[in-house]
Amino acid sequence: MYAPPPGEQAGPLPRPVPWRRRPTTGRTRLRHGEGLREHLRLGRKGLAIGIDIGGTKVAAGVVDAEGRILNEARRSTPGTDPRAVEQVIVELVEELGRGHRIWSVGIGAAGWMDLDGGTVLFSPHLAWRNEPLRKNLQNLLRRPVLLANDADAAAWAEWRFGAGQGEARLVCITLGTGIGGAMVMDGRVERGRFGVAGEFGHQIIMPGGHRCECGNRGCWEQYASGNALGREARILARANSPVAQDLLAAVGGDADTITGVIVTELALAGDAASRELIDEVGEWLGLGLANLAAALDPGLFVIGGGLCSAGDLLVEPARKAFARNLTGRGFRPAAGIQLAALGPNAGLIGAADLSRVSSRVRA
Repeated sequence: MYAPPPGEQAGPLPRPVPWRRRPTTGRTRLRHGEGLREHLRLGRKGLAIGIDIGGTKVAAGVVDAEGRILNEARRSTPGTDPRAVEQVIVELVEELGRGHRIWSVGIGAAGWMDLDGGTVLFSPHLAWRNEPLRKNLQNLLRRPVLLANDADAAAWAEWRFGAGQGEARLVCITLGTGIGGAMVMDGRVERGRFGVAGEFGHQIIMPGGHRCECGNRGCWEQYASGNALGREARILARANSPVAQDLLAAVGGDADTITGVIVTELALAGDAASRELIDEVGEWLGLGLANLAAALDPGLFVIGGGLCSAGDLLVEPARKAFARNLTGRGFRPAAGIQLAALGPNAGLIGAADLSRVSSRVRA
């Protein structure tokens, strides 16, 4: 089995400052032994506001340098009008800023940001198309503003304060309607050459398989997401399978109303068919993670998102499938697989912390 070479000590590597494009010359690293948290934080008075923009709600919180949420507020997402969304952000910052000295504001949203973090290239939930959102908000808020993909923000939060602490190379997977992803590598959010890395859910895992919303067939998220779980349960129920009777009873006999959330709740309550369905999703999850391990070689996968409420019912079959499909198994180190620790607040915590760190770096 794998062991570190003689004289090499296993453990996290020194980490450079996050969320900036690596300079081509003059790059500096943290001195050996320098405390990462001391390097990053601004102190206990360095508060930031994190805002997580979803399709239905905008969640915001005041976050301190240790990742603790001191105050929270929420609003409904105001349709798809970019100006209306900006106004909601301003209202939340003004509300949360009363009584706190706010250093910066971080915005996390689904979509693609440019490499400089100033423009939203595309957002699936909102009408942002090449929107100069950072400039707009900085003019309105008169504070430093950082834009981040929501999965990148959540991954950063888990690395800094959650399940990924101490891991030099972390991959975060979010399981919900689809599959999102992000990477923190040696202390940086790794966004790829064009800023759109992490679309792990659209690796093709079954050529010619289920049609995906992205236009391709056989994408991973068609087999290992909340939507996939609900679809497979509906197929089973529509076939009037005797093993699906409890599923049908739970929805009054209407198979079309079965969702992944319902299947998860029944599985946690002990329903055998629901547990079998989650086990299958877990196997697909583990297979996709093995593919990512072959390409990226992380030290840890952190699994978050709504589907993770299934807990070990999902993660244990994923670990078994991962071990069974890992390239070079038995002759290489294997990444760990852990559930995320910060729950639905990871996005706003990560966005706030990234804005704080980025603001300090630019200062």
